[in-house]
Amino acid sequence: MSALCSLDKTDDIDLVARVRRGDEAACEDLVRRHTGALLAVARRFLGCPEESADAVQEAFLAAFRSLDSFEGSAALGTWLHRIVVNNCLGRLRSRKRRPTVSLDRLLPAFAEDGHHARPVRSWSGPADDPVVQDETRAQVRACIDQLPDAYRTVLLLRDIEEFDTDQTAAILGIAAGAVKTRLHRARMALRSLLEPFFGATAAS
Repeated sequence: MSALCSLDKTDDIDLVARVRRGDEAACEDLVRRHTGALLAVARRFLGCPEESADAVQEAFLAAFRSLDSFEGSAALGTWLHRIVVNNCLGRLRSRKRRPTVSLDRLLPAFAEDGHHARPVRSWSGPADDPVVQDETRAQVRACIDQLPDAYRTVLLLRDIEEFDTDQTAAILGIAAGAVKTRLHRARMALRSLLEPFFGATAAS
């Protein structure tokens, strides 16, 4: 199920109309309904709880200032998430440039006969030990952080936050086809990064 708050359009339109009329209770209701989901997304991008809270607060302020531009064609939650994601991306761009890997280097290579040029290894499943599982999650997150922003963002929204393709496209302001392409490439690159940790024996 998506992390996106699922208010139907009737609720969205009514809530926005009340906020536009200056209804303070409606403002509080909007913030209360969406804060948890927005914080979860911000933390995926920024890591720091304090900075994530600041990003969400700024996003709400920006949303209230531009509420007249909300036309109701998308869910209110989608619109708010797009504001938060854009705020997070702006914060990441202002940080010291983080090291990333070349995506092309991580994508699979194919021989002339169409088979993989390098052996494809099967993966061993994670152990049941909670400590090992925590280490696994930390390793996966560290590898995701190495991806270029355009691919990391799509991977976080689709595979971690579990937004669907159309929601991801709406949040990022790109075509659904671009989401699918970036996600496919990001998944292949992430597999290459994780292979030293989870790869077992080469497939026969």
